[in-house]
Amino acid sequence: MEPEPGGAAAALLRQKRAALRRRGCSFESPSSAPQPPGPPMDPLSKGSCRSQMAQTLLWKAKSSLSFGIQPLQSWPTEDPEVESQVNLSVSEDLGCRRGDFSRKHYGSVELLISSDADGAIQRAGRFRVENGSSDENATALPGTWRRTDVHLENPEYHTRWYFKYFLGQVHQNYIGNDAEKSPFFLSVTLSDQNNQRVPQYRAILWRKTGTQKICLPYSPTKTLSVKSILSAMNLDKFEKGPREIFHPEIQKDLLVLEEQEGSVNFKFGVLFAKDGQLTDDEMLSNEIGSDAFQKFLNLLGDKITLKGWTGYRGGLDTKNDTTGTHSVYTVYHGHEIMFHVSTMLPYSKENKQQVERKRHIGNDIVTIVFQEGEEPSPAFKPSMIRSHFTHIFALVRYDQQNDNYRLKIFSEESVPLFGPPLPSPPVFTDHQEFRDFLLVKLINGEKATLETPTFAQKRRRTLDMLIRSLYQDLMPDLHKNMLNRRSFSDVLPESPKSARKKEEARQAEFVRIGQALKLKSIVRGDAPSSLVASGICKKEPWEPQCFCSDFPYEAVCADPWGQALLVSTDAGVLLVDDDLPSVPVFDKTLPVKQMHVLETLDLLILRADKGKDARLFVFRLSAVHKAIESKQPVKSRCDCRDNKLEKTKGCHLYAINTHHSRELRIVVAIRNKLLLITRKHNKPGGLAGISLLSPLSESPVEEFQYIREICLSDSPAVMTLVDGPTEESDNLICVAYRHQFDVVNESTGEAFRLHHVEANRVNFVAAIDVYEDGEAGLLLCYNYSCIYKKVCPFNGGSFLVQPSASDFQFCWNQAPYAIVCAFPYLLAFTTDSMEIRLVVNGNLVHTAVVPQLQLVASRDHHGLLGKSFCSRSQPRGALPLNGL
Repeated sequence: MEPEPGGAAAALLRQKRAALRRRGCSFESPSSAPQPPGPPMDPLSKGSCRSQMAQTLLWKAKSSLSFGIQPLQSWPTEDPEVESQVNLSVSEDLGCRRGDFSRKHYGSVELLISSDADGAIQRAGRFRVENGSSDENATALPGTWRRTDVHLENPEYHTRWYFKYFLGQVHQNYIGNDAEKSPFFLSVTLSDQNNQRVPQYRAILWRKTGTQKICLPYSPTKTLSVKSILSAMNLDKFEKGPREIFHPEIQKDLLVLEEQEGSVNFKFGVLFAKDGQLTDDEMLSNEIGSDAFQKFLNLLGDKITLKGWTGYRGGLDTKNDTTGTHSVYTVYHGHEIMFHVSTMLPYSKENKQQVERKRHIGNDIVTIVFQEGEEPSPAFKPSMIRSHFTHIFALVRYDQQNDNYRLKIFSEESVPLFGPPLPSPPVFTDHQEFRDFLLVKLINGEKATLETPTFAQKRRRTLDMLIRSLYQDLMPDLHKNMLNRRSFSDVLPESPKSARKKEEARQAEFVRIGQALKLKSIVRGDAPSSLVASGICKKEPWEPQCFCSDFPYEAVCADPWGQALLVSTDAGVLLVDDDLPSVPVFDKTLPVKQMHVLETLDLLILRADKGKDARLFVFRLSAVHKAIESKQPVKSRCDCRDNKLEKTKGCHLYAINTHHSRELRIVVAIRNKLLLITRKHNKPGGLAGISLLSPLSESPVEEFQYIREICLSDSPAVMTLVDGPTEESDNLICVAYRHQFDVVNESTGEAFRLHHVEANRVNFVAAIDVYEDGEAGLLLCYNYSCIYKKVCPFNGGSFLVQPSASDFQFCWNQAPYAIVCAFPYLLAFTTDSMEIRLVVNGNLVHTAVVPQLQLVASRDHHGLLGKSFCSRSQPRGALPLNGL
């Protein structure tokens, strides 16, 4: 049925609402005339709706399907006439389907200049300014951010592995020299993954360039050698082979190496600025604060007496009151935080520069500036503060009339992006939520600052010095009992059979010393704490809910169809909807290996069979739906002859463009040959632009046309289509083969090198198309690595891949077999866990342990609806993700 004019996006929105109304759901929207019903969104109707529009992830484990749901925001317009005229351009649609991934949400770099009362320029500096709104004086309405978007990045209870998994436990430590004669240390342990009865090896490699951590699967029938562990970390050549260290005191030295990653506790400056003050001397000379400032301090933490204080002191004197008598202190998610409050530090009437106050606040990486006065008053600028150490300023204003806080963040230009992004406008009416947001922002900001060139170089020099010093201390004992001569020996989870009593006594002493060190760190307050230990409970967007409690089949692949799930299993293709009985759609004579359900195009695409018999099949969803409703016999392979795309015989992989409001593009890989297929749409009217045939044939095969063939140098293992910003011939195909990622011009077939992988063995995982401010980029994932590359525009049919300031890379802790981009998160799936990171910087947010986990499918409906499905040896589960 043809929807009202208004563009594909508006049509899709009306379809979603109509489907929800048919299922008995209320859908709050502006009053408007009833919309004509669109084609059914869900093949299985029920009397009540499980949820409204939401983003969903599903996975399979044991015999149940689990999922989590979080409603999306409604369409951002209150005028139904305006809404009906919404028609996104191609480039706008490319951006919105990616979510709100824009570095503009994390501020823009500006040259900030400060001047004195006479207007003379004092200082200038380049800072990234986060304001949450382009208009400083925007109406002070509550921000639109979601509570679940606020995460500590790289939390210590997930990143401090040696303390958590090694210290005080039986493990092995090795010492060696790489090919460049630089020493390294390796620690290996066999641990249970978060008490989930999933044994796995954890390995930490300490080198002068930094620390690398990976997980490796455990097999009771296959031993793991030190050489294979180092090879997984891309360390294959050695000047001297690794030797095992027996001495238990090595644990203390390795704990010191891990502590170089950064402090568990934090000290932040708090500077009180009166209205009209333009210099740090004026601000630091404020002897007392205002009532609003005192209210803000009470929100931040507790007032404590410094003399006799036994907790984290943040450099303050706790014996002789030389740094004041009181301060403000708090604990957040296991982190102790001491605030250096300007009005609580010693004040001197004779010293206009207030050196004692400046000595503390000027040496804090992060400083909060509480500025009084109305918005039109002269605004604070970081250049007003004379400090080469402070990299981040948080400007806080309190609106007494409306009882809310406004926040603005200044970050020195070299500081990497960190979250959470400020809401727009950056106004907080809930004071407790403001406190949470501010503390998380400041903690993440200090961690990000430690990655700037200045701090990173210092940390690397310190790490290099410690490693070399430790190496020199240990090597003289090479021929003594301190070092084991079993070079490249198996990593043994149990004691060796020979000299068992002696080995057990050594291990007992090893564990005793490690546990004593652990206890000492906890008492000292330098231990990473978990959320459980800190008593904090917060509902996260990835918490699972049960979708189907009894699913006995092995899932091969799947794709969501409305609120249901179309699953390919060893028993055929089934339609699963909650705990209703599964409905067979195709029998097992059509073994489906890959599928796409394109509801807005009324299409179902399948890749079935394997080897030379593999082909692509295309069906009309409406025809499949009709067959289900009329309870027709289940289709076999023979019944699908008219749905085959003949030229796709022998295909082993295919990919479609994720933006297809005007043209669906399919690229099919047949060994080293790529076949480009398109399905043209009529521009005016039609359901999302579907071309109209009179009458519509049951099979849509005739609507597809073969455009061209492209020959590659090898068969691709991974393939992704990248849409150009216009309808011109600037579309790309990203392919991965051998040891490289290439991009291929769809029009010319010319290939360009995107990234070369420096590794002996390469396991390609994914090439994910992401869009930043409307420009295409790619996340290239292989082995343990993930690299973000900006895709440059074409110039005369070709382009050069040049390094970009927005490029970044990181390593997963465990080698994933599949990755899903669900803004603002990246989810990496392994056989027993899901590692969740942020798209904008690759920082770790959470690791969820789900034994025998298997990803089945993922879906993103142009930013309106997002779904992903997984499985584990039997289907189970779905996860909700915020902001999809």
